[in-house]
Amino acid sequence: MLRGLRKIHYKWKCCTSGSLSLSRSLHVDSPPQKPTLHSSYVHGTSSVSLLPLTVSQALDSVTQRWPEREALVFVEDGVRKTFAQFHQDVDRLAAGLLALGLKPGDRVGVWGPSSYEWILSQFATAKAGMILVSLNPAYQMKELEFTLKQVQCKAVICPSSFKTQKFCEILRKLCPEIDTSPKCHIQSSRLPDLRMVIVMDSVQPGMLHFHEAMEAGESGHHKELMDLQSKFTFDDPINIQFTSGTTGNPKGACLSHHNIVNNAYFAGLRLGYDWRPEVRACIAVPLYHCFGSVLGGMCMAVHGITLVFPSKGYDSHANLKAIQNERCTFVYGTPTMHTDMLNQRDLHKFDFSSVEGGLMGASPCPPEILRRLKTDMNMKEISVVYGTTENSPVTFLGFPLDSDELKLNTVGCIMPHTEAKVVDHVTGVTVPLGASGELLIRGSCVMLQYWKDEAKTREAIGIDGWYRTGDIASLNSKGYCAIEGRIKDLIIRGGENIYPAEIEQFLFKHPKVKEVQVVGVRDERLGEQVCACITLKDGQNCTPEEIQSFCKGQISYFKIPHYVMFVDSFPLTASGKIKKMTLKENMEKQLGLH
Repeated sequence: MLRGLRKIHYKWKCCTSGSLSLSRSLHVDSPPQKPTLHSSYVHGTSSVSLLPLTVSQALDSVTQRWPEREALVFVEDGVRKTFAQFHQDVDRLAAGLLALGLKPGDRVGVWGPSSYEWILSQFATAKAGMILVSLNPAYQMKELEFTLKQVQCKAVICPSSFKTQKFCEILRKLCPEIDTSPKCHIQSSRLPDLRMVIVMDSVQPGMLHFHEAMEAGESGHHKELMDLQSKFTFDDPINIQFTSGTTGNPKGACLSHHNIVNNAYFAGLRLGYDWRPEVRACIAVPLYHCFGSVLGGMCMAVHGITLVFPSKGYDSHANLKAIQNERCTFVYGTPTMHTDMLNQRDLHKFDFSSVEGGLMGASPCPPEILRRLKTDMNMKEISVVYGTTENSPVTFLGFPLDSDELKLNTVGCIMPHTEAKVVDHVTGVTVPLGASGELLIRGSCVMLQYWKDEAKTREAIGIDGWYRTGDIASLNSKGYCAIEGRIKDLIIRGGENIYPAEIEQFLFKHPKVKEVQVVGVRDERLGEQVCACITLKDGQNCTPEEIQSFCKGQISYFKIPHYVMFVDSFPLTASGKIKKMTLKENMEKQLGLH
């Protein structure tokens, strides 16, 4: 029996069995203490219930609790909103969308960089029962046409332009009918479902201005909005997030209220958002990714944290200014983003005394970066996160006070109400503890479907509810997960299975290496050879022989790169993920292996 739950310094910790128990901790939840797993299966059991809330109900609750607390700060635009102000704007835009003729269930695409209008659209569509379609701002016409057709988008909300991307121009090329159609009744031959374009920042012929959408709702539409709330359920679809499509066309992962509300809720609990007196999170990651919209936007709506957006596009110097001037306590980013901040020449001039921790995901963290974040930016509590868009996104998350060894070698511990197992990807049999295999996930985080694509959905989710991640992983005895690569990236050299991520993580330790990607290239005798593609840190020179010598005696001989290629950059998808197949083909061409 649990007793004495009287003070906030009593915290839940993950037990050796995967369940939660009570422990005293002055700072954060504690990681598992004793190894007890005996097979590659772990279950994040919890005595904390899942929340039965829609997105709007979560925002309503947090607004009632902290109406005058700052919810959002967009530094570049000078926008500051309390929860009460944000809530009022959400209601206005939601009623406006209904007044413009959009209905519950309609898909609304939001296309652009992080802005107040973006996150306002996220919550307003949720309030009106519409489905937000997160569109990558880097999409060009062909990619945009495919995604809008795939989900039958009725409306697109976007800025007129950002940097070199001309959003309205692209839409006009795709739908020349915009200029001659009524603003809310576009009739397009290429996009037959599209009815309107709402522009965030300027007046455009044939398109609505965002202000018009905000002012369109009348009292009857506000009443309609309130009446609708009792008709929505937390299992309704709320968001379509497109996968990056490294092979073939992107797929639309359809997430429910239940998916994203609870993913944000339990992620925030693990990070200590429920007991910290104030959390001000610097959000460098974009809102069109789950990292930004769920771990950022939804954590705001569930835990009442303040989100600080330093700039519309990624700017490491703007991040440093925002951390100092806005007194940020948490910093969200990828290892590359954190590295960029640390490499700013005037880093020492900034005040990081407010910083408590950070959240890091998307790729391995070099040990030197982890050390410098603590010493140079006061980031004492860093948590490593792993997930996929299809899992809302978080499935494994480190505890802020995990050891450096766990932070460097794993992606954290299983999330509550989530199961994971590692299986032989051919037979489906669970592998022994510590062995490598495909990582499968089951639980409240798993998406509803790939939007209207039953075949792809069945490929990804079995009749038993397990989602196949396609990632090669292993579990340790405490239930922490190590990601070793993608099944499709597996290199088979003379019968030896080689996981590129293992070699990449080792080569990250080389003092001259900035980024590295390992691919398998053709070899007549062995089938494939290991090829390391490396970008060097500024001002560094290196030779292939130096890299190979660094490996000798440290990793198995067959894992040592046979080819070492120095590159300036890597081919990327529209979502910023590295196209390994394209990189492989490029290297084979350069090496004359075709």
